[in-house]
Amino acid sequence: MMLYPAMNELLEKVPSRYQLVNVVAARARKIASQAEREDIMLEDKPVSIAIQEIAKGEPSEPEEPVLEEEVELLEEYEESYDETEE
Repeated sequence: MMLYPAMNELLEKVPSRYQLVNVVAARARKIASQAEREDIMLEDKPVSIAIQEIAKGEPSEPEEPVLEEEVELLEEYEESYDETEE
């Protein structure tokens, strides 16, 4: 199965996978919340809509800042992941 948009395309818009997951999740929650408030039936799932927005380069909400501790944890994870692949 082919994934669209491709992960490398999304990572051009958002610098890390960790941050991508956070941005998509936050945007999807806002989309779902707004649809529920306005009693709108969505054609796609909120996560799919959020991913499409990011792929187009139009997330309407500013990204939340990443905490320094989160960056350190991410770097540790990426290092350990790289070591397991070798």
